[in-house]
Amino acid sequence: MKKIAIINGHPNTDSFNSGLAKAYKEGALEAGTEVKEITIAELDFDPILHFGYQKRMDLEPDLLKAWEMIQWADHFVWLHPVWWGGMPALMKGFLDRLFLPGFAYQYRENSVWWDKLLKGKTAHIITTLDQPGWYYRLFYGRPSINQLKKSTLEFCGIRPVKVTYVGIIRNSTEMQRDKWLQKIKELGRKQK
Repeated sequence: MKKIAIINGHPNTDSFNSGLAKAYKEGALEAGTEVKEITIAELDFDPILHFGYQKRMDLEPDLLKAWEMIQWADHFVWLHPVWWGGMPALMKGFLDRLFLPGFAYQYRENSVWWDKLLKGKTAHIITTLDQPGWYYRLFYGRPSINQLKKSTLEFCGIRPVKVTYVGIIRNSTEMQRDKWLQKIKELGRKQK
């Protein structure tokens, strides 16, 4: 049985991203999958890596629990809106504080290479946009996806990483949002 961790990176717990997370979870549970959730906005932690990597900051209890879920899961579903081409600052702070050397990856001594400590896990990024997904890819080069998929998840060994764009959110109707919720619920059923 697949173990899925749904990670909601929207700082507003009443956002459409939360609705998408709920829809995915419902579909996954209907398929008999084990699901745990991390709602970053509900965690109590300092999102600033104050010393960079020069000095290790102690992880708050909520980050320790989140890390246990990340170790537990086989598959991750990351949900976030695209703001200014990237992910929300709170989500970036979550990654900065938690995906640390010795946790998610480890540089090799006297080498430019590193060990990917999260190998064997897969992920799916579901991101909401106020522009068409094709426009975000073609004209902006999809910076939030490159950052999360390539520079973080794949860097740590997580692959494959699939991507689903949901939008245009700003001008969407209730009927369109219902269709998106059903689409994401179906992704949960298929455990993708």
